[in-house]
Amino acid sequence: MNYGVAVFPSKKMQDIANSYRKRYDPHYEMITPHMTLKEPFEVDASEIKDIATEMTNIAKRHKPFKLHTTRVSTFSPVTNTLYFKVEPNPEITSLHEDLHSEFFGGMSKHSFVPHITIGQKLSDTEHADIYGQLKMAGIDQEEMIDRMHLLYQLEDGSWTVYETFRLSGDDQ
Repeated sequence: MNYGVAVFPSKKMQDIANSYRKRYDPHYEMITPHMTLKEPFEVDASEIKDIATEMTNIAKRHKPFKLHTTRVSTFSPVTNTLYFKVEPNPEITSLHEDLHSEFFGGMSKHSFVPHITIGQKLSDTEHADIYGQLKMAGIDQEEMIDRMHLLYQLEDGSWTVYETFRLSGDDQ
């Protein structure tokens, strides 16, 4: 089964992201707006309890962190994906690294770019038009994130929460 780790921003931020996603993201109905901390990975059902235990330990090592979206950006020319850029900070980077330890299979094959996707799989023309508009509109939203979520993928491709872990920093 496929699992992943993400954080969900506030309802206000989700509403802003969804105002674009419902038009520009074909995965709109598959998952709530989020920032991915660990991309989908396959785990046998017998191993998920160990994964959850390790995530509990990680949550105890990390304090809540600031999520600051600062602008609209794109992964073009690699993909026509539009996103709200999340300013990297030591807390986000450290949490990401902890979720990519040897226990979790090591580092990701992609560079970590904290973001909240607002559009994807756009044609080149559509991408250029929308990116130009959204870049001018901009965004500057700041909030605290105090939990991360272990998600699993259902047969229809949608994602749902398996377990939630409150970031406490108690073990620092």
